[in-house]
Amino acid sequence: MALSPGTPLLTFAVEPVEEGEGFALNVSPSDGSGVRSYRVDGPEPEAFAEMFDALHADFGTRRPHHAEPPQDYAAPPWRPLITGNLHPRILSGYGDPAVLRTGDGWWLVATSNDAPDAFPILHSTDLESWKPMGFVFEEGQTPDWTAAGLKVGDFWAPEIARVGEEYWLSYTARGLDRTLAIGLARAAHPAGPWTDNGAPLLTGTVIDSHVYVDADGTPWLLWKKDSNSHWPRPLAALLRENLDLIPALFDDEGDRRTAAFCAAIQPFANSRRPMERFFLMQPLIRAALANWRRVKAALERSGIAAHVIENMATPIYARQIGADGRSLVGDQHLLLANDLDWEGHLIEGPYLTRQDGRYYLFYAGNDFTSPSYGIGYAVADRLTGPWRKADQPLLRSHPDWTAPGHASVSVGSDGEPRLFFHAFHPGTGGYNVFRALMTVGLAFSGDEVTLVP
Repeated sequence: MALSPGTPLLTFAVEPVEEGEGFALNVSPSDGSGVRSYRVDGPEPEAFAEMFDALHADFGTRRPHHAEPPQDYAAPPWRPLITGNLHPRILSGYGDPAVLRTGDGWWLVATSNDAPDAFPILHSTDLESWKPMGFVFEEGQTPDWTAAGLKVGDFWAPEIARVGEEYWLSYTARGLDRTLAIGLARAAHPAGPWTDNGAPLLTGTVIDSHVYVDADGTPWLLWKKDSNSHWPRPLAALLRENLDLIPALFDDEGDRRTAAFCAAIQPFANSRRPMERFFLMQPLIRAALANWRRVKAALERSGIAAHVIENMATPIYARQIGADGRSLVGDQHLLLANDLDWEGHLIEGPYLTRQDGRYYLFYAGNDFTSPSYGIGYAVADRLTGPWRKADQPLLRSHPDWTAPGHASVSVGSDGEPRLFFHAFHPGTGGYNVFRALMTVGLAFSGDEVTLVP
């Protein structure tokens, strides 16, 4: 709802109270209507969603999980491969899937989030039926440098590649200091056993690694700087100290109230574990994405938000991996950053393939919990660029499947290239929500990529 000029901004005072595994928030709005209490019963995203639903009912703020349905268009030629859980220890499906074809079929590794067993491994001989083959790191066998355990660890985005006579698997995990880092493990066979390097390959709040082996055998690491996790709370802190910025960023009453609430809760969010910080700021992220151009322009005009604006860019980098797989060598190259409207506040999940002498880099953009999430691509004549992006996403949400993302490229049974990616069942989405494995054929022609059945 747009505001009339002079409408006063509704603000909030928030008093958090720890209660068992969860907490309560005693919220006092500035309109004097009295204190209202909202409970969050534990660290699950559903508990936060229920709290924000109640806050929405009372004050019209945004709900983190609510979005307009995806635009309807002719059904894309996607084909679902795994649409339900195949093993009780795989807790959230097949997000960020990496598929590799070998002489004995196709191997799949996928994100496990905070499950006790990290990175499920599955095998197929026909791309139709898939057999669970264990985990890269079973419970109790995660690398010593990683934070691990149910509701503690974050094991994301494994990528598998054949490098020389062995297989390398790069992945994202949190170090013991809770910052994100990239590790590397190796095995003689995709089924394992996998042996970790024993220390991170790359640190510094980095995620979504991809190992690419160039035509001359040189291994490269691609990754994303996780800047998008560094702007929501600083933005909330900035708004907390400068409430007059809120009307400049948002015209809608609900979005203004969302920003005011997240500003009030920001000090408490800073004290929570990383994923809970994300849950608490998610309505502000959604509000900012819905007003992306206006928000960025207003922040630039303010002259006091350079630290926020800087972290609204998520660069994807590449650097050579040393022959021992334990270090990075040579120069670091910036490949891409988010600069198209549909990408919003991030691009992530890079996957590089070479076809007919050209390099094609697939990536995901926008917010993974939103129907606005999709898969784009860029083309270059050299690995280090310059890269030319397609203007619009190659894959986007459809009423049949939502938020396609984080692709890998392998070869189908017909010998032709195929894209493998995840998507949510309609009406679902979010952290630890089941993601299905999908596939679609690819055709490459110059700077163009098209989808084929």
